[in-house]
Amino acid sequence: MLKKADIGVGVYLLCAVVFFIVPIPSLLLDVMLAFNIAIALIILFNVLFVKEVLDMSFFPTLLLFTTIFRISLNVSSTRLILLTGDPGNVVRTFGSFVGGGNMVVGTIVFIVLVLIQFIVINKGSERVSEVTARFTLDAMPGKQMAIDADLNTGAITDKEAKERREKIQRESSFFGAMDGATKYVKGDATAGLIITFINLIGGTVMGVMNQGLAFGDAIQQYGLLTIGDGLVSQIPSLLISLSTGILVTKGSNEADFSGILVKQLFGIPRVMYIVGTVLIILGIITPLNIVLFVGEGAVFLLVGRSISNGIGEESIEEEVQQAETEAEEIRKPENVVSLLQVDPIELEFGYGIIPLADVNQGGDLLDRVVMIRRQIALELGTVVPIIRLRDNIQLNPNQYIIKIKGVQVTEGEILFDHYMAMNPGYVEEEITGIPTFEPSFHLPAIWITEAQRERAESLGYTVVDAPSIIATHLTEVIRSHIAELLTRQDVQNLVNNLKESNPVLVDELTPKLLGLGEIQKVLQNLLEEGISIRDLLSIFESLADHAQTTRDTDVLTEYVRQSLKRAISSKYFPANETTSVITLDPKVEQEIMSSVKQTEQGAYLTLDPEKTKAIMDSVGTETQKLESIGKTPIIITSPIVRMYFKKLTEDYYKDLIVVSYNEVESNVELQSVGMVTA
Repeated sequence: MLKKADIGVGVYLLCAVVFFIVPIPSLLLDVMLAFNIAIALIILFNVLFVKEVLDMSFFPTLLLFTTIFRISLNVSSTRLILLTGDPGNVVRTFGSFVGGGNMVVGTIVFIVLVLIQFIVINKGSERVSEVTARFTLDAMPGKQMAIDADLNTGAITDKEAKERREKIQRESSFFGAMDGATKYVKGDATAGLIITFINLIGGTVMGVMNQGLAFGDAIQQYGLLTIGDGLVSQIPSLLISLSTGILVTKGSNEADFSGILVKQLFGIPRVMYIVGTVLIILGIITPLNIVLFVGEGAVFLLVGRSISNGIGEESIEEEVQQAETEAEEIRKPENVVSLLQVDPIELEFGYGIIPLADVNQGGDLLDRVVMIRRQIALELGTVVPIIRLRDNIQLNPNQYIIKIKGVQVTEGEILFDHYMAMNPGYVEEEITGIPTFEPSFHLPAIWITEAQRERAESLGYTVVDAPSIIATHLTEVIRSHIAELLTRQDVQNLVNNLKESNPVLVDELTPKLLGLGEIQKVLQNLLEEGISIRDLLSIFESLADHAQTTRDTDVLTEYVRQSLKRAISSKYFPANETTSVITLDPKVEQEIMSSVKQTEQGAYLTLDPEKTKAIMDSVGTETQKLESIGKTPIIITSPIVRMYFKKLTEDYYKDLIVVSYNEVESNVELQSVGMVTA
């Protein structure tokens, strides 16, 4: 259904087309010319008081509409001038009144208006539009990075980030369109000048040949009408050109444009005093009108005095208002709701580390945080929550701490402008420096200066800078806590993404077979052992296959692990290489299985403490053998025992890798170099 506004715009454009073809009476032309002037004034004052340039986002289209409408009126008035010599009251009045009834004066006024519009306003607006469009497009990547940085630091929400990105896109589209639209205004001024000369020549010929007027009388009569026609079209064109210039040069986002303009121009009392004094001196020591210049100088001095008093009153009012606001805040009951929010991941640092996080000082820590989230997403298939970065003056200058859900889990300390050098194990020559420990893996290291860096690298040391140390430490902390950071909302988002491509599978699994919380628990179990959940399709297929027989999330996790055996094998067992592993004594497996007790809350072990200690001692002995030769300890068990044995060992050896035979590809070559016994 058409709206009134749609009909109005359609009629406006249709009139422009009709006026090109159909002759119109002079009375209707008067109405349309008055309407055209009103539209130009409406555009000018809208542009003047609009809050943001994007509030006039259709301005380029508006320029095209008004230009074509104004040209159509020009064509209609030209037709009436040549056919009847009576283009109506508006054209005649502009020709006689504005030009003072004198063709020469009217011609000069018209030419001056055209020159002002064509050379000054149009040329300036065109150049500003071109430069603004270029700089807006060039600044887009920087603005996008700034939005990403604010999003990662928690300064803005995802919704605000989306709105800012959309605004940047609209700004680039707007200024790009304005760059082209200003060409219409420039062409309109040129066309108006040409049409005026055609009217003058054609009108004079028509007056001499058809009406029998003398050449001088014809020029006088048709000249005034032509000048009136030119003025009545050029004045709205000049207003719209001025509107274009104001819009593309507008720097304030405040609606009170005039108030800000006056305040910026007349807001400094010292300037008023200087201007007033200069005018008074000019009036006294020069032949200029002493009354005029001394009078105006005195006015400026009084204005300066008034502004000075006003500034003093404003400062007092601001102090009083600030005191009242502070008192009101004290009296108000504390809004504790905002204090209940707990950030999933926080990185707090002392003031000495601020330059590493400040983009303006060349710091790239924010960019590294973005890369951490991307790296974890690719590696483990889950989205890391927003990482809050904030300074903390209570910390040592070079200290930083990492918090998970508001609780500190680790800390570290760096030396600014130093590098950390670590011996990979085969470098014999030592270098001088400050002994320390690498915070992520607690390896021995040395702080060295920039001057020592090249030599340390040539000797074979692993040399890393301070931002890399913090980023690596943060990455390892996130990896070790990623399971508890996976929320039900995160799982729902993953489910929604999978549902777009596999709706049948998702509908079959949830909520019919498993609830969101049960799926979350399975995914957390996988993440806890470093298994990627990126292949969510295979995980859901396995869950859908086995959820009909059991809803025990630990058992379902084992089934899922077996369906991911290709990924697990490639993670732990290199291709074309025999991997040394530790096996589990069948007797130990039997004892573990016989001590499993099933309850409604799940299964748990009732193994004798002495037996547990003996098993753990054996695990420690066997794993130490592999670690001593630089290999990662991996224990292979039967499928039914794996999850119970992993639970048994995780309190003693948290990072121990336990894999079942069903999680190993058939082409993987294994070599048992030890056995866990009791």
